[in-house]
Amino acid sequence: MVPDLAVWAWLLLGLSAFVVGVSKTAIPGVNTLSVAVFAAVLPARESTGTLLVLLIVADLFAIVSYRRDANWRALVRLAPAVLVGLVLGAVFLAVANDEWVSRVIGVILLAVVAFTLLRRRFAPVVAGAGPHPVAAAGYGTLGGFTTMVANAAGPVMSMYFLASRFAVKEFLGTAAWFFFLVNIAKLPFSIGLGIITPAGLVLDAILVPLVVVGALLGRWWANRLDQRLFERLVIVFTIVGAVYLLF
Repeated sequence: MVPDLAVWAWLLLGLSAFVVGVSKTAIPGVNTLSVAVFAAVLPARESTGTLLVLLIVADLFAIVSYRRDANWRALVRLAPAVLVGLVLGAVFLAVANDEWVSRVIGVILLAVVAFTLLRRRFAPVVAGAGPHPVAAAGYGTLGGFTTMVANAAGPVMSMYFLASRFAVKEFLGTAAWFFFLVNIAKLPFSIGLGIITPAGLVLDAILVPLVVVGALLGRWWANRLDQRLFERLVIVFTIVGAVYLLF
């Protein structure tokens, strides 16, 4: 059955689905805006499950586009901490109210942005060296936690990948595989929590074409993005998303 939503709600969801596609193939971090819109238009818990399915569709386009550009060493380093974060996020989602979840994530995102900017400003950079293993553990746990409770790990992990000094395509390729694998791992938790529903799947089927259009346009745009502009866009959209979640 097609969800009974107002015209403005359909327009916002359609735009957000388009943004999901763009975020996966061009500008990670902007997807936080889609998280906010889905949570505003749909019941909070249902919005998380509905958006997850669209994210996985967009992930498929991203890994096809950047399948040769991932940094697998970085992904392996993150894996244990991400699994811990997923479990903590599932427990938190089961007991916390929506308002508290949003504000906690907003605070985390702003703290991560501040830390990353300070690190890039003052810390010496060693060519070819990624963040310290402690940073990988911290970002991985936060990424697993925030993606489980609100599909909002994009900004957190974007800050980690920026700190890793990846070029645009390596950034996007590593992010593509990271989120595809993590989102697949989230499916059993999401089904068990009852946040993936038949009505949500119908809505997903309607919105998928817009995700595809966004992913294809994003792929075209990514080939033309300047590295410095790319990094600034990631940071700006991360801050905007964090502030929205706070207020």
